[in-house]
Amino acid sequence: MSAPEHRYVITFGCPDRTGIVARIASFLADAGGWIVEAAYHTDPDSGWFFTRQEVRADSLPFDVHELRERFGRVAEALSASADWRVEDTAERRRVVLLVSREGHCLYDLLGRVAAGELDVDVRAVIGNHPTLGDITRAHGIPFHHVPFPAGDPAGRAAAFTRLAGLVDEHDPHAVVLARFMQVLPPSLCEAWSGRALNIHHSFLPSFIGARPYHQAHARGVKLVGATCHYVTADLDAGPIIEQDVIRVDHGDAVPDMVRKGRDIEKVTLARGLRWHLENRVLVHGNRTVVL
Repeated sequence: MSAPEHRYVITFGCPDRTGIVARIASFLADAGGWIVEAAYHTDPDSGWFFTRQEVRADSLPFDVHELRERFGRVAEALSASADWRVEDTAERRRVVLLVSREGHCLYDLLGRVAAGELDVDVRAVIGNHPTLGDITRAHGIPFHHVPFPAGDPAGRAAAFTRLAGLVDEHDPHAVVLARFMQVLPPSLCEAWSGRALNIHHSFLPSFIGARPYHQAHARGVKLVGATCHYVTADLDAGPIIEQDVIRVDHGDAVPDMVRKGRDIEKVTLARGLRWHLENRVLVHGNRTVVL
């Protein structure tokens, strides 16, 4: 398999006005930049403009650090409130996975990594139960068991402190809650803002919280789904990255709905994680634009 082309990825958002696209395109053209992918969106409700552009790295006469410096001046001139980033695809994305007992999302992600389908560096898997340690180590990835004692606030606080230390030593681009059945404290939600992704086994905002399939079964729903979203201090209410559904009917018991839902959870999480790591997800307020 040939190596992917080395590119720089520019994401940019600001209040919409005329001339934004022309200014960015002129900046890149003047530097010799070869744009290989570009997407744009304007949100009429917020009046905000979004763009994502990929540029061949070998078409520019300077490196990513100078590109950031030069583009920063362009962004500031376009808007003092601009939100922008410049990323280098040559920097392999680092990921830490958080798990509990259920392994279907972990199995799926590890399988995609092993197959070369998801080119990421999984630095560690951290579980509040030891259940998934063997499968993690079989993939050559370190596993850390951090128990969270029930009914012991001090013990839980210490566990979150240890968890934060294990995660932060890798400075990951993504912290993935792959069915990690613990609610992150506000301090970690803030520290990992825009990097912590969760998979919720429900088509949010429906059936928030625990046992959503039981809730869905009691309501007699005809579709169950999954939601990949960023983690915030508001439980299950962070910006949504991706969602999907699968059909169920009156003959499906709760275990059937759980089994079908797990299939959707795996795909939705993998898709959302890929888009995040490819810098395709632009967040504005509590909404996302995926370009």
